[in-house]
Amino acid sequence: MAEPRIIPIAPKAAPQPAAGAGRWEARLTASPPLSLYVHFPWCVEKCPYCDFNSHAVRDDGIPEAAYLEALVADLESALPQIWGRRVHSIFIGGGTPSLLSPEGLDALLTAIRMRVQLDPLAEITLEANPGTVDSGRFRAFRQAGVNRLSVGIQSFNEAHLRALGRIHGRDEALAAAEAALTHFEAVNLDLMYALPGQSLADAEADLATALALGPTHLSCYHLTLEPNTAFAANPPQVPDPDTSADMQDHIEARLQDAGYGHYETSAFAKPNRECRHNLNYWTFGDYLGIGAGAHGKLSSHEGIVRETRPKHPAAYLAALQSGSFVQERRSIGAAELPFEFMMNALRLNRGFPRRLFAERTGLPFEAAEEGLLKARRQGLIEVDGETLRPSARGRHFLNELLMLFLAA
Repeated sequence: MAEPRIIPIAPKAAPQPAAGAGRWEARLTASPPLSLYVHFPWCVEKCPYCDFNSHAVRDDGIPEAAYLEALVADLESALPQIWGRRVHSIFIGGGTPSLLSPEGLDALLTAIRMRVQLDPLAEITLEANPGTVDSGRFRAFRQAGVNRLSVGIQSFNEAHLRALGRIHGRDEALAAAEAALTHFEAVNLDLMYALPGQSLADAEADLATALALGPTHLSCYHLTLEPNTAFAANPPQVPDPDTSADMQDHIEARLQDAGYGHYETSAFAKPNRECRHNLNYWTFGDYLGIGAGAHGKLSSHEGIVRETRPKHPAAYLAALQSGSFVQERRSIGAAELPFEFMMNALRLNRGFPRRLFAERTGLPFEAAEEGLLKARRQGLIEVDGETLRPSARGRHFLNELLMLFLAA
């Protein structure tokens, strides 16, 4: 499990909208950029901190052929919603998509290319876990068309990897990162901090090891004890808030010194190496999501809808027989759109141009002004000409900032 914690944020229940937003009617004048997300739900083991839709492989193995057939059928059933639109990026997340055979991945990407208008320069990302890959497998993934790899390192410390329930150790992490950088020009490494038993020096050592490898992108996440996880049921001893804050400060300062731009809450990239797929999420672009538990957001002249697929792999595979893969489809009302937009765009440290709000929501900028005025009064937002961005205070209190776009 790697970057998909940056899978787009979708509220579990419809929020109460910002007061006054319902006065407006959303009218999109053009379709936003379109991406494709493909979910692969299996892992060797379920990590105790993970709240993503992932399932440990059973004794009878992964039904790869049946799942690939379902993915293609799911995509075909969704084609009428995206006719004529170019797909600018593909992200294959999980779970552990690197458990796919190279032949299966090649067949999947071929099927996608045959059915959608894929940009010739599309970014195609695959998530990989160090315990499931070798150099030959990475080479085959590259030959299949993947051009960006995201490797779920999390730590290079043996004790911390065991505490996280990871199936790999330090040597496997180093070998996977080196193999990735041999076969791919664009490589993300995932790191976590504030781990059970981790000191500031430990966090510094993990980052130093990652930087020595020279990836183009780093995603650095604070460990969160999410509900409905093993860690939530049996919480480990983690660093205190002050130590965790010191870790975050060191990571941000060290990566800035090393030439990585801090462009999103947890994402750092070399110049022009930002993850284009995730930037589309954060700028409120569209994405079709296929696979077990996948989320999607699609815009048309009829409005903006969110879709979800059946979460359990067995239920998703059963949908192949019925031909109905969408479990839930919900229109996003005009009153909800300011919150939905800000929930994504305010993750970007550089902010967003004022015009983007209207382009992606179909609402006039005035629909968001009440929340923005409150945010400016509280020092959570900065305005620089036509650009709005979260202040340093706003970045540290992002949840509080977002709540300003909900009704009191």
